[in-house]
Amino acid sequence: MDYSYPIDLDWSTDEIVTVVSFFECIEKAYENGIDKSELMNQYRLFKQIVPGKSQEKKVCDEFEEVSGYSTYRTIKKAKELSEGLKVKMP
Repeated sequence: MDYSYPIDLDWSTDEIVTVVSFFECIEKAYENGIDKSELMNQYRLFKQIVPGKSQEKKVCDEFEEVSGYSTYRTIKKAKELSEGLKVKMP
């Protein structure tokens, strides 16, 4: 990984850690797969920090631009899967 995560300078250290943890889960989905429950739990925590759709889109688009990983497609796929399954992106 040779890119930086998009962060908002108004976020606290704990909030930054939570957002980075969410993006790490997205990376896991693409690289090795991740349990749906772990991913969705991190997404819920992420949404507490980035509750608005427009801010979520902005931050996630910035992440996709630097990483090539789509948070939108990953979460969409996770929502379609049954509990207990792994989310594995192509």
